[in-house]
Parts: sequence; C-alpha cells; structure tokens
Amino acid sequence: MSHELYNAGHLYEAAAVHYQATGKKNFLNIAIKNADLMVKTFGDANGQIKAVPGHQIIESGLIKLYQITSNKDYLNLAKYFLDNRGNVENHELFGPYSQDHILVIEQDEVVGHAVRAVYMYAAMTDIAAIKKDTAYEKAVLNLWENMVNKKMYITGGIGSRHDGEAFGINYELPNLTAYNETCAAIGDVYWNHRLHNLSGDVKYFDVIERTLYNGLISGLSLDGTNFFYPNALESDGVHQFNRGSCTRQSWFDCSCCPTNVIRFIPSIPGLIYSKTNDEIYVNLYASNEATFELENNKIQISQQTNYPWNGNVTITLNPEKESEFTLKLRIPGWSRNEVLPGDLYTYADMLKTEPTLTINGEKLAASIKNGYFEVKRNWKAADKIELNFSMEVRTVKANDKVQEDRGKLSLEYGPLVYAVEEIDNPNFDEIMISASDEFTVQKEPILGGVNTLTKNNLKAIPYYTWSNRGIGKMKVWIQEKPTN
Repeated sequence: MSHELYNAGHLYEAAAVHYQATGKKNFLNIAIKNADLMVKTFGDANGQIKAVPGHQIIESGLIKLYQITSNKDYLNLAKYFLDNRGNVENHELFGPYSQDHILVIEQDEVVGHAVRAVYMYAAMTDIAAIKKDTAYEKAVLNLWENMVNKKMYITGGIGSRHDGEAFGINYELPNLTAYNETCAAIGDVYWNHRLHNLSGDVKYFDVIERTLYNGLISGLSLDGTNFFYPNALESDGVHQFNRGSCTRQSWFDCSCCPTNVIRFIPSIPGLIYSKTNDEIYVNLYASNEATFELENNKIQISQQTNYPWNGNVTITLNPEKESEFTLKLRIPGWSRNEVLPGDLYTYADMLKTEPTLTINGEKLAASIKNGYFEVKRNWKAADKIELNFSMEVRTVKANDKVQEDRGKLSLEYGPLVYAVEEIDNPNFDEIMISASDEFTVQKEPILGGVNTLTKNNLKAIPYYTWSNRGIGKMKVWIQEKPTN
C-alpha cells in the first residue's frame, strides 16, 4: 500500500531507458525478472494477491517493458492495476488520496496526492493509445480539462495543499502555501507528452512549455546542488515551506524530487520533436541537432536559437533526398494570446505583432492550423527556415473564482513567468503594477544571465531563478494599481 510497487516501477523505467540508450540488457534483465514476479504475484487467480499499488508508477513502467519485449503479461498487469482502482470487490479502498475512490473510467476531477495522480493518468493515456480504449481516453480528457481549467498554477505547477501533497478543490490556488511538488510538475509533463502523442493537439505542449520553463526548473538551484520539494508562488521569508526551510535544501529524507529532476533533465531532447509517417512536429525551441526517419526519407534537422530570451529561431533541414513532407512548427500559446488552454488565466493585454515564418529568405503566409505553422512542400538540402515570435512584457489576470489572485496581476515575457524579490525591491510591500505599465527588458549578468523587467523602482526576475541569493520575500502575483 506504500511505495513497494512504486519503487519497482521506477526500476522498470530506468531499465527501459538504459536499454534504449545503450542496447545492453544487463539492467533490463533484472527489471524483467522482477516484472515476471509481479505477474505471478498479483491478479484474480487462485493464490494471487488482489490489490492495486498504493503509489502509482509501476503501471507505466510495466507498459514500457511491454513495448520493449512485446510480452502482453506486462500490459495486462498494468491494466489490471488500473481497472481495479476504486473496485471495492478487489481490495479495501485507499480512498481519494490515492485516486482509489471510484473506478478510473468514472473519474472526472483530479483529486488526492498530485504525483500519484499524474503518474496514473499517464499510464491511463498509454492504455487509451495502445488498446484504443475509448473509456480510458474519455476519462483522461475529462481529468485534464478539470486540472487545466480549475487546478493549475500560472507556473504550470499542480497540487495546492501541503496536507496530503494534494490537489485542492476547484480554484483553490493559494500562493504562500502552494505545494506544487517538483515531482508533480515532472509527472504532468510526462502525461501531457502522452496526450500529445495521442492527438497531436498543440494545447498539451502549451502546458508542457509553461511547466518546463517555470514550475519545474524552479525546483533546482542555479548551481545544480539544492532543491525545492514544493514550489511556492509567494514567500514572506519566514514560513518554512520547503520541508523545514525557506530556501532550497541539498537533500530530503524523502529524496524523490532531486532524483526525479536528475532523471528528467536528460529526457528533455525527447520532447522537442514528434513525427508521423510524413510529418515532423517541432514542439519546442532549443538549439539542437536531430535525425528523423520518415516513410521514404531520412532528414537531418538543426535549430539555432536563444529562446526563451528572444523569439528568433533558425531551423536548417537536410533531407537525404529531395522529397515532399509536412513540417509543423508550433506557435507557442503565449504568442497566440493564450496563457493556458481554458479560462483560468487571461492576458490583460494582447500581443500587437503576429509571428512570422520565412523559408530561404522568402516570407511566407503559411497556413496556421491548430496552433502550428503548417508547411507542406518539396524539401531539399540546406532549406533554411526562420521563425520570429515577437516578445513583449505581458500582464496576466486570474479567473475571478481564484480568490487569492483577485485584484492582482502577474508578469510574463515570452514563455517565462516573472517574480519580484525583496533583494531587488526595497519597497517590496508597496509594489503595484497596471496592465498599461511600460517595462524595460534588459539582459543582466545576475542569476546566470537573465532578462530582467524593470520600471521605476521595480525589478522582476524569471520565477525559476528566485531564492538563489539568500532568504527573502518573493511574489508572483502583484497588487494591481487602482484605476482612477
């Protein structure tokens, strides 16, 4: 009922990645041996244990082993564990804390321990995709809508309560006492990536990008040695929200967040692109090189960019042979005037400049379909694509149902959410802003080199960099100036 099967699930995930990266089976064979024991131990047959895991993740680990080995026993056990959540005839229920209160296909509100929840939803999405299970698909889409429309922080963080490390009720999004566990942000990226693989819908990468640049990497200090377990959106410099500390700590008695960050960072390249037989999706912008195999061709692709500090991206394509295929270039949500899908947050000011696309020096009026520049053409060696996503300082309002954020605004620049810290703002408690304020954007050498936003006596820094210069006050949501 605790972490026994969770630990095994992480073993499977690690073994699967080790095998994919190295081709070696020494670690994989250990995971398979353990998974075979699980298959023998759990189920409805005589002599087997009827149960579900207390803390989910073995489900997605088993699915990864199935994808490598094609052994359906692993897939079937993963589905058994999911099918029997909320089934009182199978076991004594753990309740909403462990998403074990009703059958998973009947769940439509994200509840309980946020990390357990998103690990479970990720596995449910795998089942929906592999088995074409419409009941599972309907459930995960309903759960996602509830989370993004009513239970997500502007940083992409999830889980508002320290008590139970849990989701609160709809629109319960406190700032000082926000939980937003780093592990939950990581699990949410994994879930949204699976949802995108299922549908190709841009909205899932809008959630991923917001989470990546804000509420996830905030969990790691700039020197890479200290960690946040929870990620608050406000600090008074006194409340010890991080497991007995006001700032990041080098370790925790429960070390899931540091180790999860360490496994997640190397997986980021796998998020940048997606493909079908004849389409390449560019989902995230970061300097990189990659190679794709489409149906009849091999394509090398390289990106050069300083994103997220500016919105200029250069992409060079080198197909092995000239051929026709479709390139889909994601227009980030912020560039489409959308904070997140839904109405939980809205920009108080609209972007004045449209994104632009140039191919081989010629500006294209490319069709924008479902949040992507879509270009179908005969591509040849050294084709050069230039994208420009114009960045402006934006102010964001929360839905009025979010009680804590009424009468407040937050600041953004590109995909980055900003915060104000006491160290930069001696007048911290008097700071106010309005949607019409003009800010200066300046690259500064502080905090590893960041764009700061300044105006009069105010300086804002990217949220993910806060608490790297000692303990002090911080806030993301700033009092709005009253209008005369």
